[in-house]
Amino acid sequence: MQHITVSIGISNRFSVEALDEFYQGIYAACEKYNVDLAGGDTCSSQKGFVISVTAIGEVWSDKFVTRSGAKKNDLVCVTGDLGGAYLGLQLLEREKKIFLENPGVQPDLQQRSYVVGRILKPEPRTDIVEWLREQEITPTSMIDVSDGLSSELLHICKASNVGCVIHEEKIPIHDETKQTAFEFSIDPTTCALNGGEDYELLFTVAQTDYEKVVRNKKISVIGFVSEATDGAVLITKQGNKHKLIAQGWNAF
Repeated sequence: MQHITVSIGISNRFSVEALDEFYQGIYAACEKYNVDLAGGDTCSSQKGFVISVTAIGEVWSDKFVTRSGAKKNDLVCVTGDLGGAYLGLQLLEREKKIFLENPGVQPDLQQRSYVVGRILKPEPRTDIVEWLREQEITPTSMIDVSDGLSSELLHICKASNVGCVIHEEKIPIHDETKQTAFEFSIDPTTCALNGGEDYELLFTVAQTDYEKVVRNKKISVIGFVSEATDGAVLITKQGNKHKLIAQGWNAF
């Protein structure tokens, strides 16, 4: 990525100081990732604050990775951990409701800083992209986890005309995510499969790259690619098989 444009619609409920803080955050992110803010429109909004960002970049014609290259027996890999962003959102919504009902009660989020950070400040996995380049590993397919692991796996399977088998016990879930899930009486695996907004990378690689991939502690091998006729399957910790169903966000 080389440039971004940021267009905003803002109402008179927001102060100039708040808008300045917003752009300071954009400038900080641009500096961190060496991206230029190239422009964008500003207009009034009757309600709230509307933000539209367009990212512009380029890639070598022989280096880009699509969703459609997964092959039978490829390994299914995911970066980081999953489900935290969904639990962070649940926590913020609960604390907002409490605050609106009792304005004198201030939210205490210090014990859940990780999951709150996952929803409020997702980080692009440029570190993984750079590591894969250094290791001369070219994924056969790739997608980001924005709609939940199930949805993204099904996108790759459909585009590549394959199936997949993933193991519940291999899905990476942070300890704080598990604790928060239990607090809300939600299955942590459900959060990982359907929550979304984690913005980790889901990708497939050839089995010949296994020894390289497992050396990176930020990458988890969670399964393998199968025949299309086998469908997309989750094997639970108890050894039961379940068909993967996309229950996350559907943009269309």
